[in-house]
Amino acid sequence: MIFAAIDIGSNAVRLQINRPITYDGVTIFKKLQYIRFPLRLGSDVFEKSQIGDEKFREFVKLMQAFKNMIDLYKVDEYYACATSAMREAENGNALVQAVKAACDLDINIISGDMEAELINRVIAFSLQSDEQYLHIDVGGGSTELTLYHGDQKVVSRSFPLGTVRMLKHSERAETWDEMLQWILDHKGKVGHLIAIGTGGNIRKLYELTNKEKGKYIGLPKLEQELEILKNMPYEERVVNLQLNEDRADVIIPASEIYITIMKKAGARKIMVPDVGLKDGIISYLYDKNVLNKQVF
Repeated sequence: MIFAAIDIGSNAVRLQINRPITYDGVTIFKKLQYIRFPLRLGSDVFEKSQIGDEKFREFVKLMQAFKNMIDLYKVDEYYACATSAMREAENGNALVQAVKAACDLDINIISGDMEAELINRVIAFSLQSDEQYLHIDVGGGSTELTLYHGDQKVVSRSFPLGTVRMLKHSERAETWDEMLQWILDHKGKVGHLIAIGTGGNIRKLYELTNKEKGKYIGLPKLEQELEILKNMPYEERVVNLQLNEDRADVIIPASEIYITIMKKAGARKIMVPDVGLKDGIISYLYDKNVLNKQVF
């Protein structure tokens, strides 16, 4: 079987197509296609509460292209989900309907809790039974936090605080206070913490700081990299660091979110597995269709 995941974020939109292959009792998910398109829906939504006409039209065209890829690969089942920007857009449902009319592609606007649950599906494989973890997923519009005891989830929460939202200065001070208080209220439940980071920005920070490709980034190294980035002009980040233009600006607020959370939680290092929402969607489709599990 072939499965496809569409992740409609606040900063970019992703399509991933996988074929599960089982050999000698081990299943891997062979990646057939991956496309990341820099369509920043959050820049409209977090400033004007709706998706503007230009991005509305561009998004419909992009979904038509993704639907063509899904058809060409003869995908057995896909799942398209939209997160923070579409959740908050006044015309989010209208955009879902426009896509359905244009190319018969179904989009699900999911809650922050559902988003966290999908990502958590592929995090557990990276966890050791004798460790305590704080999973931090920073997106363009929201940050999802999950505490783990070993591979068992203790508690999870989504906060409307993200990188594009910060660029637009539309984050609320109360949200910061609420998130940091939540960490203080819950970190005592698991003791010493190791942070786990997911999201495109922490993956890029991992590449920038881990020349030897170690498993973790230490908090001091992350703070040092933030200072380097802040003192580097935007154009230099694009040219010298080879950052995508839509990554070069959001990587600074993303770094600030990760560092602030790690400090409050007392986490001295962060692990960066190469997984995200799209991989959680593929896992969900596999369990549903191949293992016949009732997932949600």
